Amino acid sequence: MKLLMIYASRFAYQPMSKTLDDFDDHDQGAEFDQVLVAFIHAEAEDESDAKGVEDKLLKNLKWAAKKNDTTKVILHSFAHLSDSKATPQFTKQLFDKVEVRLQNADYQTAQTPFGYFLDLDLQAPGISQARIFKSF
Repeated sequence: MKLLMIYASRFAYQPMSKTLDDFDDHDQGAEFDQVLVAFIHAEAEDESDAKGVEDKLLKNLKWAAKKNDTTKVILHSFAHLSDSKATPQFTKQLFDKVEVRLQNADYQTAQTPFGYFLDLDLQAPGISQARIFKSF
């Protein structure tokens, strides 16, 4: 798992082109303020320890959100942080499970459209905990 977390004072996206036909269609963008954006890259080896990876992802997201004084978390598939890739189905299931667990812990969550290239607009403050990278 590769995880790049960026605290953003503003984050917006607009779907541009669908790359994976097996997932829902989207044509609407969204905008968020004061949010932790998680750029998540699930790797092939993560599939053999799904529960462990899920737990570590959840722990890291909660920690970074707390460090940045937010309860808003956006999950974004970003398969550009490693040469190894998990299947899209595994990755989407992981996102769904982590999102439910975050919501059960009183976080506000969203996922960017899965299987799309998106136009992104991100404004991140220049503070020490606004950008965090983890590999596990």
